[in-house]
Amino acid sequence: MIEATGAEIIVKLLERQGITVAAGIPGGSVLPLYDEISKSKIKHILVRHEQAAGFIAQGMARTTGLPAVCIATSGPGAMNLLTAVADARCDSIPMVAITGQVNSHLIGTDAFQEADTFGLSFPITKHSVMVKKPEELLKAIPEAFSIAASGRPGPVLIDIPRDVQTAKCRFNEWPAPGTVERRAARFRTEGINFAKAIDNFSEILSTAARPVLYAGGGCNSPEAAKGILQLLEQIPMPVVSSLMGIGCIPQSSKNWCGMVGMHGSHAANVAMHDADVVLAVGVRFDDRATGLVSKFCPEAKILHIDIDAAEVNKILASYCSIICDCESAFPAIAQRLRENNAQKKSSPWLAQISQLYQNEKIANLQREANNLSIPSILISSIPELAEKAGLDSDSIIVTTDVGQHQMWTAQFYPIEKPRQLLTSGSLGTMGFGLPAAIGAALANPKKRIVCFSGDGSIMMNIQELATLREQNLDVTVIVLDNGALGMVRQQQEFLFEKNYSASIFTANPDLISIAKGFGIFAEDIETNPEWYKNAFPATGSGPRFVRCAISQAENVYPFVPAGKPNIEAITGRN
Repeated sequence: MIEATGAEIIVKLLERQGITVAAGIPGGSVLPLYDEISKSKIKHILVRHEQAAGFIAQGMARTTGLPAVCIATSGPGAMNLLTAVADARCDSIPMVAITGQVNSHLIGTDAFQEADTFGLSFPITKHSVMVKKPEELLKAIPEAFSIAASGRPGPVLIDIPRDVQTAKCRFNEWPAPGTVERRAARFRTEGINFAKAIDNFSEILSTAARPVLYAGGGCNSPEAAKGILQLLEQIPMPVVSSLMGIGCIPQSSKNWCGMVGMHGSHAANVAMHDADVVLAVGVRFDDRATGLVSKFCPEAKILHIDIDAAEVNKILASYCSIICDCESAFPAIAQRLRENNAQKKSSPWLAQISQLYQNEKIANLQREANNLSIPSILISSIPELAEKAGLDSDSIIVTTDVGQHQMWTAQFYPIEKPRQLLTSGSLGTMGFGLPAAIGAALANPKKRIVCFSGDGSIMMNIQELATLREQNLDVTVIVLDNGALGMVRQQQEFLFEKNYSASIFTANPDLISIAKGFGIFAEDIETNPEWYKNAFPATGSGPRFVRCAISQAENVYPFVPAGKPNIEAITGRN
């Protein structure tokens, strides 16, 4: 018979789940748990704001595909964490958030630092639970990890009153760790229905004149990437992606034609508009991708594969659909095409769209090719500059905050692998980049993390430079500084007759001095032509901070105004 407190149970089950790192901030209602963490093998990352704890967990989870853990106390601590929880829900990121709660007998009395964390979390989590007795933890914690990572991933929140953490209970044995089931949770296509759907998909793809693979975040895993390559061996076609799908195939591939949508490549948007068949996998046709829905892919048969049945037929009607994980679907389609001898050796359609994309890239990068104050030039040059400094560019993982720099990174950084680009997609949370980079560095100690940010976004969680310095992680923060909320300013230029309301900063902080004040080596690109030698040092050299001044006149192109189809984008060359 085993006897343990609630706090001891939590820590033991986290260890059994393979958790070695957790981020958070202690507070009164979670102190019993922290007392046990200090006695465990779990490394705790003390952040300076709970939101950062959530984004650190996301940085770990986004690079590994496995749930990571963050911790907060009750009331304001838990509420600070909820933005990161909502962000994880929107981007389907597996995460387990553990929050302390006031003692059970005080719940509902407006006690000190009491808030209804369970109620607040319910609409922004995949699952949430308040534990009322310590023995309930034996089920709740393994189940949390299973739910977070199974099917369509997402965050799970466990709210635990302080007295549950200190109370003891007796039980016979430790439960098995939570397991992961990658299959769709409900309404999945199985058996004969799956075989028939694969037949249908294969026949339609083999006879299509202008097929396009539209890949989303569900395709951004090494397993899915292998399946995509198998499919492309049979049917050569343009591959486009949502923001979250970038990395599903190497951008050096002849099939890659860019990101779709509001700031997507013209080639990708033309491909979707002109396609006769769209194989949409792990995507949900969100508004930033589709623009005017009726003109997104008006003549195409949509073959939709998604692990979540709720996403199929939600925005656009599918001609045929499969509810399953894409890791299973791609090899099955490729195999059926091989069995039917349906391989195509060449594709004039692919050549046409690929040439359009290459011409577009050349046009975007031909301005003053060595001028690093132009965002597209700077961002596209980073792998080469890192190699010059002696760093293997294949070892770089990229994070971004949200804004113009995010879109420039998506457009111009040559992402070659799944999970190499970490960014806040659906919720678009400024302040994501720096703590996510810390999480990525914790999970990938042999890699250097490059965080692209703006002078607006970096201020949202700049206090985490202290956490970065404390952990001495290999993170290079590159801030594009234009003295404005760039994306807001850009939309005001195009849509509000250049009425720059509350988007231009009138007092700009000295970011270099701030970074140095946190103990981080920092320099300005303008003052040192060989800045990159310091920015990308050898593994184990710790953090770096780089500022690059850019003009406020630099805009993200293409730009599709609201209510317009993607093919009517403002390109900057009109």
